[in-house]
Amino acid sequence: MSRQIATFDDLRDAITAYRLPRVLIAALELNLCTAVGTKTWTIPALAREMKVSERGLAILCRNLAMAGLLKKKGEIYRNSRLGATALNAAHPAYRGDYLRLMTSHWADWGRLLESVRSGLPLDHDEPDEPDYRRRFTWAMHHRTLETAPQIAAQLNLGGARTLLDLGGGPGTYAMAFLAKNPQLRATVCDRPAALDVAKEIATTHKAGSRLSYLPLDLLTDRIPGTYDVIWYSNVLHIYSPQDNRAVFQRALAALNPGGRLLIQDAFLHDREGLHPDESSLFAVSMLLFTERGNTYTAAETKAWLTDAGFTRIKIVRMKKGTEDWEDGILEARSPGTPVKTRVRRTQSGNSSRSRSSR
Repeated sequence: MSRQIATFDDLRDAITAYRLPRVLIAALELNLCTAVGTKTWTIPALAREMKVSERGLAILCRNLAMAGLLKKKGEIYRNSRLGATALNAAHPAYRGDYLRLMTSHWADWGRLLESVRSGLPLDHDEPDEPDYRRRFTWAMHHRTLETAPQIAAQLNLGGARTLLDLGGGPGTYAMAFLAKNPQLRATVCDRPAALDVAKEIATTHKAGSRLSYLPLDLLTDRIPGTYDVIWYSNVLHIYSPQDNRAVFQRALAALNPGGRLLIQDAFLHDREGLHPDESSLFAVSMLLFTERGNTYTAAETKAWLTDAGFTRIKIVRMKKGTEDWEDGILEARSPGTPVKTRVRRTQSGNSSRSRSSR
C-alpha cells in the first residue's frame, strides 16, 4: 500500500489491485514463459502450442506485455529477460519451487477467513512431510539468491572465525558469508530435510568445504559448541514470543564472549506496530501457515534480548534496495570481551591481530 484508505475510491483501488497479480499467477499456472521459451510467437501459433483459446491467450498476453513480462511488436510476442530465465523451466536460472510456492498462496489467501475465525493455520492437522520441507527449502534458496550476497557484503565479519546459521534452511546466507570471509567456517542448523538441500547447494560452491551441518530442534535442543557469530534469519516470525525468548537463551549460551547474534526479520518500527506495510502484511502469512507465528516490533525484540542477557543491542542498517526487510537486522552482543586471535609475524617483522568486528 502506498497510501492510507480514506475514501471509497481508495478502498476500490486497494481491492481491485488483485487484477494484475491474478494475471501473473495465471501465466505461471500455464507455464507460459516456458512455452514461449526463446522463440517469437503469434497468438494463434502459441494458442495451438499451449492448447488454450486464442481469445483468452490474446488478452492474457496483452496484459503481460503491458506489465513488461512479455515483449510485443506488432502481432509478435517474445519473452522478457526475466521470463526467458527465472520463469522458464528450460533455463538453469529457473526458480520453479519459489514460483510454485507463490502461486499456491493465491488459493491459501482466499481461505483467510478460516484462519481468522479459528486462529489456526490452514491444514493445521496435516503433518509436515519431508518432501514439502525439501520443496520449501529450495523455494527459500531461490528467494534469497540475490539478497544474501548483498547482505554478506555489508556485514563486517572480519574478526569472526565461526558462524552458526541457526534455522538456516538451504544455507544460502551461510554460503554468502563464507564466500565473503575466507577465514570463516560455518555451520547450518535446521531439520534434516532442509539440510539435505543445503548439502546439494554447497557442492556447487568453492567455499562449500568450510560448511558443516547440524540437525537440531530449535525449540527443544541445546546448541552444541560455541560460535563467534550466530545468524538467525527469517525464523523469528515463525515462533511465539515465548519460543523466541527460549531460542535467545540457548543462542547466548552458544556464543563466545563478545560474540554477535544477528537477527534478520520483518520488524515493525513505528510506535503502534503498523509499519512497514510489508512487515504488517507478512503477519497474515504467519496466521495462515504457522501455529504461533507473527511479526514483531524491533522494540519488543530488543526487550526479549535484554531479558535473555544480551547487551549492546542495535539496528544494523543496510543500503536501501539491498535489504530483505526495511531496517530488518538487529545485532546483539554476548557479555564479555572477545578473545583476540594471534596472527603469525610476517617476514617484514610487522605483526597484526584480528579485531572484533562491529
